Amino acid sequence: MQQHRIIVLGAGYTGAVAAGRVARRLRREDVSVTLVNAEPDFVERVRMHQLAAGQDLRPRPFAEMFAGTGVELRIGRVTAVDVERKSVTVQGAEGEAELAYDTLVYALGSAWNTQDVPGVAEYAHEIASRPGALRLRDRLADLEPGRPVVVVGGGLTGLEAATEFAEARPDLDIALAVRGGLGDWLSDTGRRHLRKVVDRLGITVHEHTAVAEVGAGHVTTAEGTSFPAEVTVWTTGFAVHPLAAATALETGENGQIVVDATMRSVSHPDVYAIGDAALVAGPGGKPLRMSCASGIPTAWQAADTIAARLAGTKIPSTPLRYFNQCISLGRKDGLIQYVTADDRAVRAALRGRLAALYKEVVCKGAAWGVANPTTGLPVRRRPVTAQRPRTAPATAGQR
Repeated sequence: MQQHRIIVLGAGYTGAVAAGRVARRLRREDVSVTLVNAEPDFVERVRMHQLAAGQDLRPRPFAEMFAGTGVELRIGRVTAVDVERKSVTVQGAEGEAELAYDTLVYALGSAWNTQDVPGVAEYAHEIASRPGALRLRDRLADLEPGRPVVVVGGGLTGLEAATEFAEARPDLDIALAVRGGLGDWLSDTGRRHLRKVVDRLGITVHEHTAVAEVGAGHVTTAEGTSFPAEVTVWTTGFAVHPLAAATALETGENGQIVVDATMRSVSHPDVYAIGDAALVAGPGGKPLRMSCASGIPTAWQAADTIAARLAGTKIPSTPLRYFNQCISLGRKDGLIQYVTADDRAVRAALRGRLAALYKEVVCKGAAWGVANPTTGLPVRRRPVTAQRPRTAPATAGQR
């Protein structure tokens, strides 16, 4: 019997976890698992604000992380996916190659979203990628004391970036521009602590401010007010990779692939989508937000589903829900906002140094989970069979 060819596109948190997890659950003689990624090592995306602030991150080569697992790493950029011919095109150092698959896991994720605001692409910086964070790192290092830096966006990324920069470079004039109120989605306890931290760090907050244009040395609001910005950091959200929308896969309005409760494409059953690339219904039917917290459970679900279907065993169901939002506020402070299953803040929140330690444990745990996708537990490698697997019922809120 020929090997069943599994190709995973993208080696962020979700793609890397899915590849390692499915490879550990099936016999190597029965399947081949190929992980396609543009870089040879793992990027801790949740730490890009630290990298931009001048901190050095531990290298995590995939060759070490996947040693002995059976996962084959293919370095290259995915340029096309043909779901009718069941092939992907990869541009690598040796040129273009076409790879055929039997099962595809689409985990190309998301990138910087300029939201088509004039001047953002030309003048603003991003920290959604390692190259972007490194460019910003160099730019901040060149700034003289007192120069203005404006972080646009009051979500988790914007808060972490502004506080990290202010702590690392207290000599700079750091400002934060947010559309609504500062931390308006947090509990009262969370908002009070956030306000206390930004005041302590000397961050100027422009609340209820929509930035309509970014220029060389300034930003302009929708009301026409302009204020100086030697460096503008744009953190207003993420945009999914455009490749899926160019295929025959069924996608949502924002380009995410529509999947069922097992992360399987509703239009092409040999394709699975996970992480930011997938339109996944969480508790109450609310789509999961783009985040590491959302993505890793979808990777577990997809990998376990693929293994179960190929091995003819029962398909497990991974709970898709939230527990907290972890926000670092520099290296010595943090905020852990506890939330409902559908991501709404509750009264309880952990604050201060203990919260910073909690967030650090979460970050280290996420990276550890990539190298240990079955959480360190022994796993039986099952043979691929021709049996029809038994399906598990969908949980509440899932397709």
